[in-house]
Amino acid sequence: MERSRIVVLDGYTLNPGDLSWEPLEALGELTVHPRTPPELVVPRCAGAPIVLTNKVPIGSEAFERLPDLRYVGVLATGYNIVDVGEARRRGIVVTNVPEYGTRSVAQLTFALILELAHRVGRHSELCRTGSWSASPDFCFWEGELVELEGLTLGLVGYGRIGRATAALGRAFGMGVLAHDPAVAEADVPLVPLDELLRRADVVSLHCPLTPQNRGLIDRRALSLMKPTAWLVNTARGPLVDERDLAEALAGGRIAAAAVDVLAVEPPPEDNPLLSAPNCVVTPHIAWATRAARRRLLDAAAENVRSFLQGAPRNTVA
Repeated sequence: MERSRIVVLDGYTLNPGDLSWEPLEALGELTVHPRTPPELVVPRCAGAPIVLTNKVPIGSEAFERLPDLRYVGVLATGYNIVDVGEARRRGIVVTNVPEYGTRSVAQLTFALILELAHRVGRHSELCRTGSWSASPDFCFWEGELVELEGLTLGLVGYGRIGRATAALGRAFGMGVLAHDPAVAEADVPLVPLDELLRRADVVSLHCPLTPQNRGLIDRRALSLMKPTAWLVNTARGPLVDERDLAEALAGGRIAAAAVDVLAVEPPPEDNPLLSAPNCVVTPHIAWATRAARRRLLDAAAENVRSFLQGAPRNTVA
């Protein structure tokens, strides 16, 4: 098998040092850059037929200036950072890794739901700062604690992660609804989005970002939700209009939200959700368990191997 030059543009988040690059090293002359600013994309990729990227965008201008480029491997499931249309026009293969993080993302989705239900982090903080010690009672809590059994979980998107999240919801005794225009049959009721928003006690997003659903959860959508409902987003930040969500939380139009993704990452300090009431924000960690990252690295290497063998897999262009 021909040993090609392979460039990884932003390897740190995938492998900060706890994994081995050996699966890719076995396939070619590997160069791993921890991070790559936009102005260095072309210089670092020059002459390389194979480039791997997680969040570094590769657009039409880069394609124009990289005549040797034959393959772009996205080190993630979402591939909106690559101009897929331009790649297709130029005959450049683009692949993603669709299944590596299913269990980890579903797991964090429920970690966020459970945090909203029991406010574990807040109560731990209250214990450390003396509130329990000062209580006249043997137990102490702040705000309402919520049991999940009997509540309705509404899943926007019913692919692999949506289905894994549904299984966890059923394990907690929740009823499950889903909305997904791409799914014709499912093991849960499939309903229109507006109906799901009206009926669900917990709305959880598990759909890819497309031009059609950017800002899907906006002021109108939030107005349909119960005032006691929660919104959870472990999919893509731009699915949610963040200012509309912050206003809905501040006005009590919904009860709480928990998000692992934001429209701009890392977020500017004035992102409205960072100061919104009853809003849990985590720094895009759903995918980042070591087990999931190991699967991602192995699958990315197998994608490259298949491309070199003339039978590319997991292609999106």
